[in-house]
Amino acid sequence: MSGTNDKEYGEGNYKASRQYNDATKKFVESGRVDEAARDAAPKTEAEASDMRRAEAEGKQHAKEEDPALRRGERSQEDARGKPVTDRSPDATKTPKPGQ
Repeated sequence: MSGTNDKEYGEGNYKASRQYNDATKKFVESGRVDEAARDAAPKTEAEASDMRRAEAEGKQHAKEEDPALRRGERSQEDARGKPVTDRSPDATKTPKPGQ
């Protein structure tokens, strides 16, 4: 692989990221989210049990859980969906090399 297409793959795949974000935004704005959630709901108790088991297994692999979930709150997010911290703007600056 060379030159211009290097950013088409891997973590730096900006084109795919942009396409995904655009498609997600379009889907949310379409008003079909509730319908899709109902369609994805378990149809039987066995399916619900499988989903709970899979969720529990996934949580075992997680580093930590958002404490707001235990309090029944949603974590705050910025416009890009990134978690908002309580740190001051000065504390969130990217350090310069050697710092």
